[in-house]
Amino acid sequence: MGQTGFAIDIYQNEYLPAGGQDVNAIVTVTAQDAEPVPPAEDTDGGSAEVIIVDCSGSMAYPSTKISSVRLATCAAIDVIHDGVAFSVLAGNDGAWPVYPDDGRMAIANEKTKQQAKQAVGHLHAAGGTAIGQWLRLARTVFSTYPAELRHAILLTDGKNEHEPRYDLEAAISACEGMFSCDCRGVGTDWVVEELRRVSTGLLGSVDIVPEPSGLAEDFAAMMESSMGKEVADVSLRVWTPQHASVRFVKQVAPAVADLRRTQSGPQETYYPTGAWGPGESRDYHLCVRVASAAVGQEMLAARVSLIAGSQANPEVLAQGLVRAVWTDDEALSTQINGHVAHYTGQAELAEVIQEGLEARKRGDEETATAKLGRAVALAEQSGNAGTAKLLAKVVDVVDAATGTVRLKNKVDDADEMALDTRSTRTVRTRK
Repeated sequence: MGQTGFAIDIYQNEYLPAGGQDVNAIVTVTAQDAEPVPPAEDTDGGSAEVIIVDCSGSMAYPSTKISSVRLATCAAIDVIHDGVAFSVLAGNDGAWPVYPDDGRMAIANEKTKQQAKQAVGHLHAAGGTAIGQWLRLARTVFSTYPAELRHAILLTDGKNEHEPRYDLEAAISACEGMFSCDCRGVGTDWVVEELRRVSTGLLGSVDIVPEPSGLAEDFAAMMESSMGKEVADVSLRVWTPQHASVRFVKQVAPAVADLRRTQSGPQETYYPTGAWGPGESRDYHLCVRVASAAVGQEMLAARVSLIAGSQANPEVLAQGLVRAVWTDDEALSTQINGHVAHYTGQAELAEVIQEGLEARKRGDEETATAKLGRAVALAEQSGNAGTAKLLAKVVDVVDAATGTVRLKNKVDDADEMALDTRSTRTVRTRK
């Protein structure tokens, strides 16, 4: 574990009207910058990496696709720090170890990385797609090495057609807590919702790489980011008093994401957040329902702690308090905290984009126009220029402020999928 320190900031309007029960807060967690040090050998065996590449038959068309995958995998291998355990797996309607070929992990050094790249050079495309089997093999491989930080990269170019949906869901559940996974789809024949299920369950990211030529840069960047992680298995622990309960906790920055909830006790819940690196900051929306109280009373609605390690023996890294105060002053109780308002809008932005694109696929132009128009207005209000730019490739914007749009007659598949995969990305609110 690294020496990264953490801080928690709470943003809320603590005032509730008489009878009010829902307390909303934005919890900002920041991993403070440590002293910069050059990449060093991982001598304590703290990290492990698995690269999972799709070798189904569709990867052969065009032939540049599989060759780009080989180059991208080699680029990621080059970034792995000496001393880090690693493995390369291939998958189609089955899964098998590429390097090492015995299903274990190698320790990165000049020799093993060169051997891995030679093995990757023999990858060829054939067969179907069964992502659940790929994940299960990754879990097995990770279990052969006792690392704290476990991270995988998964690449596919197609639909998960050769296993039932419940097999993929079961594989994701089996891998939760074992490793994180960043997912990439190359081209436009894969399904965003399938990879989003994997990345959400395994605390990773999902994105499109429209052209195979972009894979090498993207793979190297993902691996570089993983090499910067220092603290593993960090969770938010939310304690609430009796007669209070957590309605939800969700990540709202840098992207909207649901968090898996684990119960520890009647008043304590845990939400795994994955691994962290120095300088990283994330925002979470917490909503707690409390028993209403008389005007003038106040209470501690929640204690939010950032912890590392097991629930049985946790290390508290930082802590923040969420309060509730009942008032008959409408000027106080009707104020919406700026952070809460901002991220509520950002969560709605992601939702209406996905709903609008789904309506467009169904041919429901009226609903698609309304939803995507609302998205344009929300992006304009929040200053989310990146999402606004993606929306402009799917709709013609007549008036951004009012959300007046027209659906484009023809939309490139890659542009539509980019909007879908990146719909959850948010912009930060100023402190």
